[in-house]
Amino acid sequence: MAYQIYLVRHGKTWYNEYEKMQGWSDTPLTTDGVAVAQKAAESLKSVDFAAAMTSDMKRAVDTTRIITRRNKNDLVPQELSEFREQFYGYFEGRSIDESWFAIGKPHQARTFTDIVKKYGFDATMDFAKEADPLHDAESAEEYWSRIERGFKKIDRIAHDGDKILLVTHSITILGFAIRYKTANLKVDDIPANASLTIMERDNGINKVTKYNQSLIND
Repeated sequence: MAYQIYLVRHGKTWYNEYEKMQGWSDTPLTTDGVAVAQKAAESLKSVDFAAAMTSDMKRAVDTTRIITRRNKNDLVPQELSEFREQFYGYFEGRSIDESWFAIGKPHQARTFTDIVKKYGFDATMDFAKEADPLHDAESAEEYWSRIERGFKKIDRIAHDGDKILLVTHSITILGFAIRYKTANLKVDDIPANASLTIMERDNGINKVTKYNQSLIND
C-alpha cells in the first residue's frame, strides 16, 4: 500500500515570534499565524484529502481546522499525540539561541545547525537530554519510537493512493526530510510556517519528495 502525506507546519505562534523553545509547550497562533494558515487553506482547498491528522498541540489543531473547513471534503481532524514536536524538557519556553548554546557547548557546537552538521540530526535530541538537569528531554530513540507509532496509526486508516493531511511542527518536518529525503532533495532550512512538505509512504517505507514549499500566494 502506497499513499502520500501532506505535511504542513502550523501557523506562526507567539513563541515563534519571541524565538523561544516551543516543543510540548503551547502558545496561540498570532494574527499573522492565522492569516498564513488561511492562505495555506486556500491553496489546499481542492486537494482530495482522504483524512486529516494533526499533532494534538493547539497550534497545530487550530491550523488544521482552518485548512479542513476550507477543503472540499470537509474532514474532521484526528489528533495524534505521536506527531508532537520534540520535547525539550528543562529548555521548554527558554530562548532558542541560549538553549542551543547550552546544549551544544559541551560538544564544541554553538547552535542547532552546528550540532546537525557535526554530529547529525539525532544528536540534537540526545544532547538536549544530556544537558537537561532532570534529563526529561526526549532522546532520539524515544522520539523516533513515538513517531513510528504515529505512522502505524495512519497506516490503519489509509488506503492505496490516498492523500493524507498531517499538520505538525518545524523540527519534526525537518527531521523527516533529513531522515527520509530523496537523493536529489535539498534540505537547507527549517520549514516555514504553513509550508508544505510531501512524503510518500510505500509499505512502511518513507520518502520525502518535496520540502518546504510555499502555499502563500501574495
